[in-house]
Amino acid sequence: MENQQTGKLYICGTPIGNLEDITLRSLKTLRKVELIAAEDTRHTRKLLNHYNIEKPLTSYHEFNEEKKSNTILEYLINGQDVALVSDAGMPGICDPGFQIINLVIKNNIQVIPVPGVTALTTALVISGFEISNFVFEGFLPKKKTEREKIFSILKKEKRTIVFYESPNRIKDTLNIINETIGDRRIVITRELTKKFEEIKRGYISEIINEICCQNIKGELTVVLEGFKKKEEGADSWTENTELADEIKKKMKNYLKKGYYNKDIVLLITSEYDVPKNWVYQNIIEQRNQAF
Repeated sequence: MENQQTGKLYICGTPIGNLEDITLRSLKTLRKVELIAAEDTRHTRKLLNHYNIEKPLTSYHEFNEEKKSNTILEYLINGQDVALVSDAGMPGICDPGFQIINLVIKNNIQVIPVPGVTALTTALVISGFEISNFVFEGFLPKKKTEREKIFSILKKEKRTIVFYESPNRIKDTLNIINETIGDRRIVITRELTKKFEEIKRGYISEIINEICCQNIKGELTVVLEGFKKKEEGADSWTENTELADEIKKKMKNYLKKGYYNKDIVLLITSEYDVPKNWVYQNIIEQRNQAF
């Protein structure tokens, strides 16, 4: 298959709220392609109408991606250009767009990015946190136990953490974070770039109290400050006998359940800010006491 005989797939960024945030290049691209593949055609039609763009639209979402991928591929093979857009931001980020992108690449057809805004980078830059490195978790799982597991793993993550969450689950998620990793600075953004844009800043406990009785609506992007190691002092874990007893009790339970030493070390250090060698030493002591 010759590249010059096929069409091109344009990955077009669209506004996350304010329609004026679209780039001139995106508008130019949407006007020249033969087909626009949209996550929700009704949503994209509003954008096209705003800029007087009349082009054929086809829906492309998680429930029809296999069927529509073949349709889009057929357009491209026949030499017709296609633009892929999501409801907001860049296609492929937390939506099925990456499926068609991979299929097109495998068929040696050119993929051209037309960059635009994304909610995650927009929220990051206004957070005020260190963002030279960050971790993006996308949309969090619906199950509470899975969210608890994620934040247990991220407890000692030093990089800034950003994720998407629904208005229905945000209060529960904040409580999970507070219980799992403790109180920490957080920024919650709602309806970014839109008329009712809102940005909440503070410690998790403060935000929980602030929103406890609110009926939250709109898209949420959450930015969580990374782990910062506490300075050693009078209140350090080495002098906290109550905490040490709590940790040793958990070790004993893990040993009774037949966990390997390395797994116990990983579980304990993920939950508590204690050195691995201290944990390992106490595991050995408990094993010796058992025999």
